[in-house]
Amino acid sequence: MRKRILFTGGSGKAGRHVIPYLLDKGYQVLNIDQVPLEHPGVHNLVADITDSGQMFNAMQSYAGFGELETGEGMQTFDAVVHFAAVPRILLKPDNETFRVNAIGTYNVIEAATKMGIGKIIVASSETTYGVCFADGIANPNALPVSEEHETDPIDSYALSKVVNEKTARAFHKRTGADIYCLRIGNVIEPHEYAENFPSYFEDPAQRRRNIFCYIDARDLGQIVDLCIQKDGLGFEVFNAGNDDNSANIPARELAETYFPGVPVADDLGEFEALYSNRKIREVLGFVQAHNWSKYVSQ
Repeated sequence: MRKRILFTGGSGKAGRHVIPYLLDKGYQVLNIDQVPLEHPGVHNLVADITDSGQMFNAMQSYAGFGELETGEGMQTFDAVVHFAAVPRILLKPDNETFRVNAIGTYNVIEAATKMGIGKIIVASSETTYGVCFADGIANPNALPVSEEHETDPIDSYALSKVVNEKTARAFHKRTGADIYCLRIGNVIEPHEYAENFPSYFEDPAQRRRNIFCYIDARDLGQIVDLCIQKDGLGFEVFNAGNDDNSANIPARELAETYFPGVPVADDLGEFEALYSNRKIREVLGFVQAHNWSKYVSQ
């Protein structure tokens, strides 16, 4: 039997690449979104994450017409991947951004755990560290930024993501479910290398708020797959970023130029990401497949 995955927000910038990756790995995926994902092999269910009843109902859905053939009724999903959200500030009023993201995540996790689903992967964000959407210039406490760094947001989007992590931890403690939160960096789609990276190299300062992080959307698919496969961690938080920076200068020079005075680890690699992904490499076994140098000449 193929593992059944309920994926919220699969039609968004990240999800539309992560879902095909999961399909290629042999999973069966039901996409929950307000806009269907037109991709072979995906069944879509249009639903609202802020409606608790709809989330409970979705968790008991068939994942496609083919499941009717078995005559065994609806099966329990093996995992939930929750990406649905207002994806940043300045798209909706701040209170609506917070409402959708915080209440929506509560509803998804509550429904999943109460329906007996033991693996939940939640999209958190690099913004939780308080640098990306700061009013003015904010520095991290130390570099590279690891999962141990304080979360200190001042905006509605990042605050909602911190609340979501607390929600995830609470449900883990209550139910014992494995709930992994991915602090996803700036997602890069394949076409964006040629479109954007030359300007990043010409003016690295525009990447400062992202702590120079990027995550290839396809490599994010690999991270989600690794999370689905990895059992028994309980509640965990992982930075989700590529191994290197979205700049073509050495990491220490990058840090000294754009984060002056911020302590830098002695063991920082020559081109190592200032947004650390050591944990996903060491704990999950992540090996990036899509370094920017494969697609952009310096």
